[in-house]
Amino acid sequence: MNKPSHSAPSARTRIRRLPELANYERVTLYGIIDQAYVCHIAFNDGESTHCMPTACWRDGDYLYIHGSNGGRLTKMLLARAQVSIAITHVDGLVLARSAFSHTMNYRSAVIYGVFEAVEGNINKMAAMDVFMDKIAVGRKHEARPGNDKELAATSVLRISLAEAATKISNTNPVDKEEDLNLPVWAGVLPMAVKHGEPIHAKNGAIATPEYVKNWAQ
Repeated sequence: MNKPSHSAPSARTRIRRLPELANYERVTLYGIIDQAYVCHIAFNDGESTHCMPTACWRDGDYLYIHGSNGGRLTKMLLARAQVSIAITHVDGLVLARSAFSHTMNYRSAVIYGVFEAVEGNINKMAAMDVFMDKIAVGRKHEARPGNDKELAATSVLRISLAEAATKISNTNPVDKEEDLNLPVWAGVLPMAVKHGEPIHAKNGAIATPEYVKNWAQ
């Protein structure tokens, strides 16, 4: 069931539509971010509004991203643009007896604020190491680390999670009383991200790491 909600950290994070689904607990926010590999960042460049997908990860109370110094998203974020970030996990399709009572089970997070640059190659590498650990624990000790040229061409940015809200729906079908006796199947079709079998490149005699062997498990 849904966890009890607490006070929103700001006016723009207060959930108005179905407020009973709101959750402002930091541990819930962390869990949604930590299970995500991609977030969507919305911003306005003065002429148009854009929403860009990008890889993300969390370290402490910050959400991190990285990108090319010359990218439009990076330039806008380095210019201290106000942003809204969305992350969503769909956990199931809720099939009710009437079309208008169908819904989804989901966990979502919205974050507001301004990004800041992570300065210095040492700090950039430390942040990127956390990202590598998210991809596969131990991978950072095997792959070649970024060199000075690569790091110089890459911006690593972070945004505080202080202004954020989550919304969670985890329910069975809720039909109107007049629809309960309709001869229509009702229930939940669960959904989840599945780890597939690894696809090996030409690795020669290199042993398969444990994190690859265990990926599909």
